[in-house]
Amino acid sequence: MSSEKAQRSSGRLRQATARGILERSGLTCLGLLLFYFAVPIRPRTGDWLILVQVVLTLVALAALLFGLKNQLLRQLDQPDAPLGGLTVGILGGLLLFALIDYAVAVYAPGEFVDLNTRIDALYFATATLLTVGFGDVSAHGQFARALLCVQMFFNVAVLATTASVLSRQLAERARARHPR
Repeated sequence: MSSEKAQRSSGRLRQATARGILERSGLTCLGLLLFYFAVPIRPRTGDWLILVQVVLTLVALAALLFGLKNQLLRQLDQPDAPLGGLTVGILGGLLLFALIDYAVAVYAPGEFVDLNTRIDALYFATATLLTVGFGDVSAHGQFARALLCVQMFFNVAVLATTASVLSRQLAERARARHPR
């Protein structure tokens, strides 16, 4: 009887832990979205402020790469590790590139065609990540095209790998819970 109680208790603890991880990941994703819409990007900003934003963007990109690398290695070493960090990393990468695309559209008009709002930038970054490319928003200038080359490489090398590990782990966990 005590063995059954211990199993039930262990199961409840796992559910509570999983729920807590899911809630933290969800709140982190919500925070990233709020941050995306709150970052000030305005035309006619001083050159020093643009330089600060570029440096902060590079730091954010480096931190994102470092975090995703650690999460990927963790998943490979511990297949039962929580998947929230990978999900947050994918969204963080998407939002970072959307923000970069929007900043380029604001600070260098003419580099993008029909990229006028943050929603346009998020839509464009998502279409680029998913390799859909509807063609309604496009890179027109050389700088924007070079930026998109970096973005596409990042999408394939980092985000697609992360998404692949995430989906593989979810499928393995589903099979383990519901064996045929």
